[in-house]
Parts: sequence; structure tokens; C-alpha cells
Amino acid sequence: MSSTRIMDSYLLVVIPGLVLLLIPSTQSASCEPVRIPFCQSMPWNMTKMPNHLHHSTQANAILAFEQFDPLLKTECSKDLLFFLCAMYAPICTIDFQHEPIKPCKSVCERARAGCEPILIEYRHTWPESLACEELPVYDRGVCISPEAIVTVEHVPDSMTDFPMDSNNGNCGSAVGDHCKCKPMKASQKTYLKNNYNYVIRAKVKEVKVKCHDATAVVEVKEILKSSLVNIPKDTVTLYTNSGCLCPQLVANEEYIIMGYEDKERTRLLLVEGSLAEKWRDRLAKKVKRWDLKLRRPRKSKEPVAQNTNKSSNSRQTRV
Repeated sequence: MSSTRIMDSYLLVVIPGLVLLLIPSTQSASCEPVRIPFCQSMPWNMTKMPNHLHHSTQANAILAFEQFDPLLKTECSKDLLFFLCAMYAPICTIDFQHEPIKPCKSVCERARAGCEPILIEYRHTWPESLACEELPVYDRGVCISPEAIVTVEHVPDSMTDFPMDSNNGNCGSAVGDHCKCKPMKASQKTYLKNNYNYVIRAKVKEVKVKCHDATAVVEVKEILKSSLVNIPKDTVTLYTNSGCLCPQLVANEEYIIMGYEDKERTRLLLVEGSLAEKWRDRLAKKVKRWDLKLRRPRKSKEPVAQNTNKSSNSRQTRV
């Protein structure tokens, strides 16, 4: 085993726009081995201080972490330990960004939903320091979640340096092409639930997978819905947050595509929850009806009260 390796397995962390191969190494002075006992079972073994709770050392983090021991023993949420470790011993990514990566908002919300009732039962509340509201959303920012980590066993020595340079063409695929997309049908229920930012009619010109970054180049034929990002009737790129293109698109086919946008980078996203079906005029008409229903304000009970008053007034007039 190479002296620079600490574990036999390596981690692929899928974050919006790229995939990071985290190689256990002592080469980066800013990373240090995880020493918080609770977090040594996590799929990463290198962290960086100060953490997201401003603990300057792991010794301080360990003392603060111990308060959650009783809550962890209740097994109130399968996401609680991952979330706490992502906050107290954040994953350290060599040469990626200066600040450690935060846990995703959805991970926090799942942990809070499962465990806050127990805290309330004992006259406590979810800690303000662990508030979910300010954490990034997976589709629109850089964050870490359990489903974003894939363990890859026995990575070849030639990949230990893993130069993430998409321009030199030397980054090989560590995952392979085993993408499984969850099938999704266009329906009113799905449309109202997902509240897409854009809906377009487009012909797929090219699907690219480069350095674990999948994109689709499409020619926009018609814009059925748009939000903050301007969509030209021209060639545009749809970005994913992984090496898999889901929903799957086939070159030279025409689709109706429903997805989200990254308003900060002014680009269109094709991510989990997005939908693509072969273009049909009938489906386009349905989408327009669904969108009208989505934007239509819900009826309140106020008109009923007004009708009652109107009826009462008419009776008084007759008298």
C-alpha cells in the first residue's frame, strides 16, 4: 500500500456541476484526520478546522458533539449522524475550495423532522446553530449528502493524483456508465408538485459526458415557460449535477423538457425531478393548462360569506 493512502477505498462526491474523487492523503496541510469518535464511521476520514460551528480544533468539537449522544441513541433519524458529522467534522476536499463543504439543506430537514419531536418532548428545541434554512440546496449549490457519496474500491495507483482538468482530456471515468434514471411520466400531479422553472420544446443536438460532467446541447424550438434565466430560440446547454443525464435524452430526437434553473450562473439545469418526453402537440397543450392551474390563486371561502350577506340583503329589500 502506498504510504500516502490511509484507506483502501476512495470516495466520489457528486456535487452540482462536477464529481470529486477524494483521495485520502497527507499532502494537504489544511486537511487533518477525523478524530471525533462518532464521525470515524463516516465515508470520509479527512476534515478541516474551523468547522461550520466555528470550533477551531477537533478537541473543542468533540466536547460540543457529546451533547448529541442521547439523541443519537434514540435513532430518531438515519440522517442525524451524517448531518452532525458534516457540520462538526466537515469533509475536506483537497484543492477544491477554501471553505469546507456544508451539508445539504434536505439532509438537515430530514434529521430535524425525525428528531425535533423528541427534543420538544424533553423541553428542548432544534439548535439555532444547526438551522436548516441557510444551508445550500443540492440542485443549486455545493453541498454534501449521503446519496452524493459513492465508495469506489481499489482505485488504481495511476488515479491517485486525479487531475481534475477538463481541458487536458486526461481525466478518466471512475464511475463507469451505469446510470439508472428513475422513470417519470408527465402528469398534472407531477407538474404541480415539481413547479418547474422552464418548459421548452427542443431538439437534442449532442449529449456530452466529460470528466464526470454530463451536459446536453439542445436547439430550442419553442418556449412554453421561463423564469429568471433568459432562454433564446437558439442552441443552449442543459447542465446536470452528476455524470448521469437524467432524464435520458437521445441525439436528433425532439422533446418537451421541463427543468430548473441556476439563476446565479444564468443556466438551465436538467437534474433530479426534471422531466423529458418525446414531443407531442397534445402534451404541450396539457402543460399550458397545468401551468394556468398552477398560477391560478386558490379559491377562498370568502365568496360564500358574501353570497350569504347578499341573500340576507335581498330578503330585507323584499320586506
